[in-house]
Amino acid sequence: MNVKNLKSKRIGVLYGGWSAEREISLKSGEAVINALKKGGYKAVPIDVDRNFATKLPGFKIDIAFIILHGPFGEDGTIQAVLQTAGIPYTGCGVLSSALAMNKIFSKEIFDFNKILTPEWTVISKTQTKDNNLRVESLGYPLVVKPATQGSAIGVTIAKNNAEFKKGLRLALKFDDQILVEEYIPGKELTVGILGNKVLPVVEIVPIKGKFYDFKAKYAKGGSKHIVPAKLDKETTKLVQAAAKKAFDAVGCKAVARIDFRLTPDNKPYILEINTLPGLTQTSLLPDAAKAAGFSFLEMVLEIIKGSL
Repeated sequence: MNVKNLKSKRIGVLYGGWSAEREISLKSGEAVINALKKGGYKAVPIDVDRNFATKLPGFKIDIAFIILHGPFGEDGTIQAVLQTAGIPYTGCGVLSSALAMNKIFSKEIFDFNKILTPEWTVISKTQTKDNNLRVESLGYPLVVKPATQGSAIGVTIAKNNAEFKKGLRLALKFDDQILVEEYIPGKELTVGILGNKVLPVVEIVPIKGKFYDFKAKYAKGGSKHIVPAKLDKETTKLVQAAAKKAFDAVGCKAVARIDFRLTPDNKPYILEINTLPGLTQTSLLPDAAKAAGFSFLEMVLEIIKGSL
């Protein structure tokens, strides 16, 4: 498809869905729809529900701009539906979406490619009684998170065994497999990739919430974004190179946001890859894109161009 003829195409903005991140997806989708319409593009709002596959032909869209978060939207499922229907879509493909969404598979890829990541272990729903030795080897504090959720949903930083058990119960509400990681002290960083361009590093300073949790991510004034992060040139290049290496290792394209913890001695530990990062007014990718000279609409168009 020729991107020069984009204004003649019907761009379906797929947002909403039914995951725990629905409300964030609605906000991201509205921002994309408004930007496209103001730019003179034919944006077709599509609030995705469980009957999406049967409704898809009736929307008569030429391109799908996916801005769904969490299961079905970010895990390769909707990408497979669109691919089967022959409709071009934005962002990563079926396999890379699935790999990035599953934090356990991602960790395997990071380890294989020698990308520094926190030590970790996996606990499944059927193994919760046999976890003591594996967990104790990581030491406290540690991070407990569901394998396939985003936006820090179901995540706990546990300082002792009692907090760990409580965190495990919470995480098991969202997934049957739980990732347990060593806690890395230091700064919270993220790196956006737009097309083939690695964006400025962003430092995140949580204001609301105990860490960069759901409230800190999405509440107004919940966190402070320092763009670009106040790092020396060598550390900046190190973090950006690790982000691009992870992006390529998982097979991503067009857009992603890679999260890190940076230790006091400037070692970047990768946490995860977000293949459909939020595009709300408080989201990180738009801030990083703005610092790189992209308006919100230019960022959206860059995602489309990098995908087609």
